[in-house]
Amino acid sequence: MGSTGGQDYDLKIVDAVIVDGTGADRFTGDIGVKDGLIAALHRHEPGEPGLPGTAAETIDAAGQIVTPGFVDIHAHYDGQATWDELLDPSTSHGVTTIVAGNCGVGFAPVRPGSEAWLIRLMEGVEDIPGTALAEGMTWGWETFPEYLDVLEQRHFSADIGVQVAHGPVRAYAMGERGARNEPATAEDIEAMAVIVKEAIEAGALGFSTSRTVAHRAMGGEPVPGTFAAEDELFGLGRAMAAGGRAVFELAPTGSSGEDIVAPPAEVAWMKRLAEEIGMPVSFALLQVMSAPELWRELMEESKKALEAGIPLYPQVAGRPFGMLTGFTTRNHFSKRPTFLALEARRAAGELTDAAFAAELAKPEVRAAVLAETDEPSDATIPGDSVNMALQRLVGMTYPMAAVPDYEPTPDRTVTAIAADRGQDVLETVYDLMLEDGGKAMLTVPLFNYAGGDHEAIREMLTHPASVFGLADGGAHCAMICDASQPTYLLTHWARDRHRGEQLPLEFVVKKQTADTAALYGLGDRGTLEVGKRADLNVIDLDNLTLHRPRMVRDLPAGGGRMLQDATGYTATVVAGEITRRNGQDTGARPGRLVRGAR
Repeated sequence: MGSTGGQDYDLKIVDAVIVDGTGADRFTGDIGVKDGLIAALHRHEPGEPGLPGTAAETIDAAGQIVTPGFVDIHAHYDGQATWDELLDPSTSHGVTTIVAGNCGVGFAPVRPGSEAWLIRLMEGVEDIPGTALAEGMTWGWETFPEYLDVLEQRHFSADIGVQVAHGPVRAYAMGERGARNEPATAEDIEAMAVIVKEAIEAGALGFSTSRTVAHRAMGGEPVPGTFAAEDELFGLGRAMAAGGRAVFELAPTGSSGEDIVAPPAEVAWMKRLAEEIGMPVSFALLQVMSAPELWRELMEESKKALEAGIPLYPQVAGRPFGMLTGFTTRNHFSKRPTFLALEARRAAGELTDAAFAAELAKPEVRAAVLAETDEPSDATIPGDSVNMALQRLVGMTYPMAAVPDYEPTPDRTVTAIAADRGQDVLETVYDLMLEDGGKAMLTVPLFNYAGGDHEAIREMLTHPASVFGLADGGAHCAMICDASQPTYLLTHWARDRHRGEQLPLEFVVKKQTADTAALYGLGDRGTLEVGKRADLNVIDLDNLTLHRPRMVRDLPAGGGRMLQDATGYTATVVAGEITRRNGQDTGARPGRLVRGAR
């Protein structure tokens, strides 16, 4: 928008219910924006005089809330940011600042010629189509500072910051030995430390690593750094701290439920690291089915650390964590010959999505698919492992309505529905996925749903040690769309939940604005205060609606990804410019690279 001559403000938002991100009670008032900053904040009672002065544009927000823009600290747009300015699905859900480079995977530094290896690593770990990355990415860098320089030339619909990731650092410094997870020597650690310190000094917001064996490249090999010894982890943590204010982020051992013995030991070394370097350490924390109470132990250890002044923060989600399945993505029949043949025709352009669904609906095709057995599967291949998991977890699979219910009761499982219908469960799965012209989705809540409700999630969100994250925007394109969680915090937790206690609106806004901004030292945003960045949302909360995820094929090379629409966002403003109006992209691109804490 820019400053408009002759006007007191570039933008005024009047008669809004202001939820300022601090956790304080909401109030009625007006906001004046000038030169990308909040220039005035005028509190008044309904009917009283509002903020004086003229504006180039005024939004009447009567009956609506205004919040700070949401700060999403867990995304994977590292490659997408080199070709895509929109950064969806995150920006469709009120996100105005994004932190990428999580979980130890990224694209810098990179040895010339090893670009394809980093793509395979990202594809395997984060389920981002490798063909889309190969076709879409521009590259043009070797070192991490050079990568930031490339991103700095681009304009986005939201600000984006990036962390330096362990996987590419290890492979760059150690070559094949690093990629194969061989132990690092003292010289290796020093070489990696130089890279990490240089990256933080150049503006990386943190350092990330993955220690879960569930994170694997396309060939089945774990992410470089998965088995890093303590001397390596502490050496890189010290290097990060030497470079400046930053966050040490990780997916710890056991975070995917593969090991329920290791997590307490993981928290112990994280606590020691955070104490030594004096920087925040943030780790992914989910409720796992194999040990449904383990998260409490880890939370309490984190709370004790915080009470001792040690910055250790479990990163938690706002809803169950799992997989989506349907005929437009991976599903229970993806390895059956008849389905494979139809999918190949659709992928080749011989069948439109509608024609593909029509074929699947034919009785003879349905009968053939249901009668077949799967082609051989390889559990080390991510796609095959997903198909195998879907078969195994059919008893905890739920259909999704047009407006999804992420806290369904046990009688809504496909197993229960099949019993009511007198069908085999896979028949029911097939028929449910055929609904809505073959676009229907089922959901499998793998994590955070061991009790069949959201009580564990509520405790995680309200725990003083926790920080909200794990939205995974840009990742797991065929499996999830958790980037919609900022909207879900508002619709479910602050308004609609009926199976248990809700959470105050002021709390859920602060949880994803002031708190997430503070973790990464982004003190210029996260609250609505005079002098702060004019990053904000105008939201018709009464009518805010989160719709069912849908598959679109708009990535480079025809790659597919899940998007999830939300209606009720009147406006999203980034640095004073309206980037989305009534849920639609305006074309404004005020977002820039965020270099370092401020």
